[in-house]
Amino acid sequence: MTIVSERTNASKIVTLAGVSLLAGFLGACGGGGFGGFGGGQATVQEPAMAPEVPATIRADEIVGRWGLASYHKPDDKTRTETAARGQCKNPYVIGQGASGGVIMHLPDEATPQELRLKGSQGGKNYIGPAGPAGGDKDREIVSFDGRVLMTRFIDKDASSRYGTMVYVRCAPRA
Repeated sequence: MTIVSERTNASKIVTLAGVSLLAGFLGACGGGGFGGFGGGQATVQEPAMAPEVPATIRADEIVGRWGLASYHKPDDKTRTETAARGQCKNPYVIGQGASGGVIMHLPDEATPQELRLKGSQGGKNYIGPAGPAGGDKDREIVSFDGRVLMTRFIDKDASSRYGTMVYVRCAPRA
């Protein structure tokens, strides 16, 4: 008789373990633990967005009329700056945006739009649409001294086509 009761107890333990395991799987399915099977709502936490870092350059500092040229080879920087200055007779105008940004073109887009100046944790500044700094549609501000602004597109294709953009502030109209 003891052999039968030991088998019954062992059988009960195995059955209990199996039911517990099955309940765990069903609970995970109902709660979305396995990719959302079972129609339950997953309570996946989104990664925290990094706090927005303000740019060290204000939008009003780059609003105005600019001569524009670009280069691909660093040796052409000085020549390109002179060429940009010569473009002031037909300036590129950076306008003030309605919500504090600047009105400029994105690469390969004919219509200018409002873009934001954005800072980064690494101390770099960017110009681009709303979103994290350094996105594909952004341009990095390589340098800015109040008179000469140099930018480079983040997108590798746009950067290879447009090179480093050199904006030279045009003198105010007389």
